[in-house]
Amino acid sequence: QVQLVESGGGLVQPGGSLRLSCAASGSSFSIYAWGWYRQAPGKQRELVAAITSGRSTKYADSVKGRFTISRDNVKNTVYLQMNSLKPEDTAVYYCNTNPGFFDWGQGTQVTVSS
Repeated sequence: QVQLVESGGGLVQPGGSLRLSCAASGSSFSIYAWGWYRQAPGKQRELVAAITSGRSTKYADSVKGRFTISRDNVKNTVYLQMNSLKPEDTAVYYCNTNPGFFDWGQGTQVTVSS
């Protein structure tokens, strides 16, 4: 079973940046489309960015132009570069395939606050 380990979250001021990483165990990383999801308190988990095996990307309207998803098939890692962060970006961020096939990891908390 693939294990997903997210990291890179933290507390950042509005307008700041963070880079999230997601390391996936297993040998089939490169064949999957991957996504970054987030869940804010009291809200459902939502997909914010996705990348196909061919590296095509798509983004939720709320993060378009501010977030960038990328992948490293050698390191079995997916990244999310987040710029111009807003308080409404505060959430626990998770990665998984798109759609989500594997058990969810612990996620990484992102808090945007002054």
